[in-house]
Amino acid sequence: MARAAPVGRPATAGSSEAIRSPRARTGGARSVRLLNVRVAAAIVRVTARGQFSRYGGPAVSTTDRFESELATMAGVDHALAVNSGTSALICALVGAGIGPGDEVLVPAYTWISSAAAPIAVGAVPVLVDIDESLTIDPVALDAACGERTKAVIAVHMNNLVCDMDAITAVAAERDLRVVEDACQAVGVTYRGRRVGTIGDVGAFSFNQHKNVTSGEGGAVLTDDPVIAARAAMYHDVGSYIRPREVVGEVPVFIGQNARMPELSSAMLRPQIARIDEQLRRRAHRRRILVEAMESSTSFEGTLVEHRSPDDAVALAVRFDDPATAERFARKRGVTRLIDSGRHVFTNWQPIQERRTHHPNVDPWAGHDVDYSADRYRATLETLERSCTIGVPPQVPATAFRALALDLFR
Repeated sequence: MARAAPVGRPATAGSSEAIRSPRARTGGARSVRLLNVRVAAAIVRVTARGQFSRYGGPAVSTTDRFESELATMAGVDHALAVNSGTSALICALVGAGIGPGDEVLVPAYTWISSAAAPIAVGAVPVLVDIDESLTIDPVALDAACGERTKAVIAVHMNNLVCDMDAITAVAAERDLRVVEDACQAVGVTYRGRRVGTIGDVGAFSFNQHKNVTSGEGGAVLTDDPVIAARAAMYHDVGSYIRPREVVGEVPVFIGQNARMPELSSAMLRPQIARIDEQLRRRAHRRRILVEAMESSTSFEGTLVEHRSPDDAVALAVRFDDPATAERFARKRGVTRLIDSGRHVFTNWQPIQERRTHHPNVDPWAGHDVDYSADRYRATLETLERSCTIGVPPQVPATAFRALALDLFR
């Protein structure tokens, strides 16, 4: 697929103490307040117009405009707005032609949607260990490939990016589709390219906790017109009557309803327009954290190596043993990753129990897959020794510098 356009160097974040700090809250950020005003104004315009669905109104809807602006920001030919990151992953897999009988490689550390999406299209998720970057291990990825492997979902967790050069090399050798789960890394770059645009197809999420948010929402990104057409068809059960581009010999098929409403698109447009400004603030605060860590004489951990240091907007630290990591997390109010629970594969109850909505829907039939803790011990041991340090970009730099020094004292 065509390479996405390079973007300027972006910019990360720190402790949960920063979020709680009255100093951080009252310091505020004028740019954040201004952005909130723009979001509110966009909502008012849609409400005044009275058109809340992208179809049935003016020729160019708010969602049409959002898709165009998102594609431009990301540097891709096609962007499809949907109602969640999970829907984006499902539509991406449908677009890539993944279905029953296929196996999809998924990291053992991610939100359950990364593993649930293959099941939703009839495929089987096969877990792969992460390495100390906290993203999928390319060596383990290669070793996990089998005769039925058709795709890999490369997850950029916590704004930490995967080794996309190594992953795409394995995919090319093994003839795999690369689906980028950039739900937790909207706008972030890897060696000058937006994540979500490097593989065959990417997925964004806009839920409450993401870099840009409309409460819920998502998007599919690709340069491949066939993937784009299939994803669009699947996201809208009425696609056959819509004035969308028809690509070659792609036949019409039955889809679902995962359309994004106009209010969500309205909220997202001002945020996408200012995403690079937000990322620059994150990068600046990450540098403050690194400087504080390097100047500390008592900090017992090490910085988790970033796959693309010049683009780094997030920070994680690693310790020699789980007890030291647990003590640091408890005293400093940060997250030790094994304790995040819901992102650890051992806690994905429906997948561990291999249970779908109906007993006759069993994508695992005839597949030999293992989701046991013993099989992915390397992932668990890495999570036991690692902590992420997140900092909201609106925290003023002066206040944040004091917080960073306190964090690593």
